Amino acid sequence: MNTIIVGFFALLIAMGASGVKLDREYQRGVIFRLGRIKGVMGPGLYWIIPIVDQKTQVDIRTKTVNIEPQETVTADSVTIRVNAVLYYRILDASKAINKVESYELAVYQTALTTLRNVVGQHILDDVLQNRDKINTKVQEIVDEITEPWGIVIERVEIKDVEIPPVMQRAMAKEAEAIREKRARLIKAAAEQEASIKLSEASQRIMENPAALELRRLQMLTEIGAENNTTTLVMMPSDFMLLAKNLSDSVGNNKHVSQESRVKSQESF
Repeated sequence: MNTIIVGFFALLIAMGASGVKLDREYQRGVIFRLGRIKGVMGPGLYWIIPIVDQKTQVDIRTKTVNIEPQETVTADSVTIRVNAVLYYRILDASKAINKVESYELAVYQTALTTLRNVVGQHILDDVLQNRDKINTKVQEIVDEITEPWGIVIERVEIKDVEIPPVMQRAMAKEAEAIREKRARLIKAAAEQEASIKLSEASQRIMENPAALELRRLQMLTEIGAENNTTTLVMMPSDFMLLAKNLSDSVGNNKHVSQESRVKSQESF
């Protein structure tokens, strides 16, 4: 009789001990009592009724989902492959267990289809240049879908965009053409500015002929600074002015003689 009593108490102690549960700081226990949700317990040490209560443990740390490369067509009919990474966290463990069969698979499939749909609504340039805009849009859509499941989407990041080789060559040619256009515009602007400066300099030299002599002497200094065998014959600018005045006087004399000849012929 004593043996039976001891065995009975040992069984009760063993059953009671089996109801003791321990969850870490990042774990929660969803408790079902006779099949009905009782609540969420943890972290720490707590006790549930053996056999009557059942526990499902949930990890509430941020989880990382690697979205495999997806082949999609952009709004401008370019076929690309896009992959991304998604970060989510469970806010309500009870909803994550009761509202969806497998929240991990559900989040992955939702992110997969949403990424493909959002990328398909943008042209290739937007996908390459405005990734933050696409990331935010995907995050908002997935977060709206997973909110009833007690899950929050913390971040979505596009990792890589694979472009067909033909499109890569076309983009390289376009970039080269843009750079060449920019270089030609800069060169044309520089030539225009230089022509304006040269025009101003010529007007200043015409106003003050001595400036031409100074420029000529500066040119000699620049040439002499180099080791060369160039021979220069300098001619004073007065000779050039004399030659110009002489040519002007000769031209005037010819004009006067022609006029006198015409008048003499008219008199006859």
